[in-house]
Amino acid sequence: MSDYLIKATAYDNTIRVLTTDTTETVSEAQRRHNTWPTASAALGRTMTAGAMMGAQFKGNERLTITIQGGGPIGVIIVDANAKGEVRGYVTNPQVHFDLNKFGKLDVARAVGTNGFLSVVKDLGLRDNFTGRVALVSGEIGDDFTYYFARSEQIPSAVGVGVLVNPDNSIKASGGFIIQVMPDAPDDIISKVEKRLSDIPPISKLIEAGQTPEDLLLTIFGEGHYKILEKMPIHFKCQCSREKLANAISGLGNEEIQAMIDEDHGAEADCHFCREKYYFSEDDLRDLLK
Repeated sequence: MSDYLIKATAYDNTIRVLTTDTTETVSEAQRRHNTWPTASAALGRTMTAGAMMGAQFKGNERLTITIQGGGPIGVIIVDANAKGEVRGYVTNPQVHFDLNKFGKLDVARAVGTNGFLSVVKDLGLRDNFTGRVALVSGEIGDDFTYYFARSEQIPSAVGVGVLVNPDNSIKASGGFIIQVMPDAPDDIISKVEKRLSDIPPISKLIEAGQTPEDLLLTIFGEGHYKILEKMPIHFKCQCSREKLANAISGLGNEEIQAMIDEDHGAEADCHFCREKYYFSEDDLRDLLK
């Protein structure tokens, strides 16, 4: 089954919620970047959060997430848009550690905790919206929870998780974002907090076969939520040969001529998808023209 996301409300529209299965999406990123387990978990959690955040946009609106915690994984970059398209990469994909004291992949050690989470939203306006907060744990989910509360003033709970097979492939990946509306009663908030504390990790629920609809039932119980929309989620890169050609053109004629004289061509690859583009000497001469 292809990945998808559910938008819903709960408790008479006092709670806004998104749930998603991103197993295939994160698997595609893992294959393209050959990420090792801990790096896969860090990237997959960020891509899952990004996909859910992008799904709340409209039209051509999009966002870019940057997480830089000072850890060995380096920087995590994720792009997502309103169409359910998401892509991402990490600076150092071959990072892995032993499980932490809770028996989970040690994402915080890989990401680091001395840094920031940044979200740049391109909403089609003259200026982009940028929100930036310090990392609180490096575990990704907690950091997005803090981002929503601090940068967007929306009390939220973010759960994202990734399970990795012994051969480094992705076993399960998914997540949820629960956001409290201003008119939500305190008893409803307490009820949701109690249920979240009682349920297994989100990745375990996905591994057990739960769909995004099942996650709603697990979190809220029958009769307490209303599904609004279902939309597909998938890995998609916006790179193209034309865009790479424009980038090479921007280097200037002197640099392009050096590629012709010294390298007899040029090869460029996309950070997000690892797709390679080759430009022959004739291609480069066309760019000079």
